[in-house]
Amino acid sequence: MSIPISENTAQAITANRLSDGFVVYLTARNDWSERFEDCQSTGDEQTAESLLARARHHADEGHVVSPYLFRIQHENGKPVALGRREIIRTSGPSVGTDLARG
Repeated sequence: MSIPISENTAQAITANRLSDGFVVYLTARNDWSERFEDCQSTGDEQTAESLLARARHHADEGHVVSPYLFRIQHENGKPVALGRREIIRTSGPSVGTDLARG
């Protein structure tokens, strides 16, 4: 289900990588990145639904879990997450920050 897009917002896709649980973002290269800045975004509803279908295919293949659309805006050419949950997800882990990443 898509989220309404206004003039100043777009949508991107996020999920969790199945192998390690890290938050990842669908890129224009049709792969996943841990870097929010790499996310592909669109201001078009149909394109957003197409991106979500592509992400769900990745989930069906066992690469990621629970992909979904979320709203962003661009400030100074960089994506900025909208909504509390996404702000937290794009900022990195909020717990276990003392644990080494493997």
